[in-house]
Amino acid sequence: MIRTFDDFCLWTYVLVDEVWPQIAPHCRRPGPTPACSDPELVTMALVGECQGWDEETVLVSQWAHHRDLFPHQPERSRFNRRRRQLAGAINQVRRLLLATLDLAADRHCVLDSLPVPVMGFHLVPNGARSYWASYEARFGWVPSKKQTIFGYKLYLLTTLHGVILDFVLAPANVPELTVGVEVLDAHTDLDVLGDKAFISAPVAAALRATNRIRLLTLPRRNMRPGVPTPVRRTFNGARQIIETVTSQLAEQFHIEVNHAQSFGGLCARLYTKLTAHTLCLCLNRALGHSDILPIKALAFPHPN
Repeated sequence: MIRTFDDFCLWTYVLVDEVWPQIAPHCRRPGPTPACSDPELVTMALVGECQGWDEETVLVSQWAHHRDLFPHQPERSRFNRRRRQLAGAINQVRRLLLATLDLAADRHCVLDSLPVPVMGFHLVPNGARSYWASYEARFGWVPSKKQTIFGYKLYLLTTLHGVILDFVLAPANVPELTVGVEVLDAHTDLDVLGDKAFISAPVAAALRATNRIRLLTLPRRNMRPGVPTPVRRTFNGARQIIETVTSQLAEQFHIEVNHAQSFGGLCARLYTKLTAHTLCLCLNRALGHSDILPIKALAFPHPN
């Protein structure tokens, strides 16, 4: 059982360390081996995201109280640099954890997006706008929030058990249907529920023919034929799963708040947050929790 913060750190380290031999050959670097190993640093980053320590100054200061767990802790700038260098490895940890999670085999999925603004809307006219624009950050409308953002949208393919199978980060102004096709094109044999942004008979027919994917969307209320109310209610109930997942990412992992000063830093943070979410689901499953939602009760023990 995970009863303390120390327990949570130990379980996280064990899961990371078990899959690391498959990743280590791709993480070779020149120079001496660092005192803080890569699995230790990745564990610190994942636990930090689970605790809500998503600002590096906060993360480093919090870990300073736990040198009994990780005695060799890099200072802030080195931690930041190494996490960015290990961004791909952290995402590979997520992929390897997914392979061990039986619930990831669910072929019934939901497709949706959430906003990832890179800076406050009122700050966009400043010089940082040109930097982010060079990495395709754009103005885009977010219907669910009824607001315009400057940045990106994160598209998630999630099973009906709340497991994130895949994701794509796209400029905020790209049509959702375009990115949705990009996400689904890498998969086969799925039944996928989408909202009204993904309504397109030609696209649905193409996905079914080439990828054996059934993209199911409710017709708009002014479209014919209509859908019976019980079917609409069942459909909307299933889509609540991804609403729960996006709520977890926003409220527990602060995924909609950007503290990164560079695109590489943003990607490293997103990889870490999404891997931390998958890690928590794996821990729930490993400890015999049949219902993996919500994850907060298990995955966020407070430090002693």
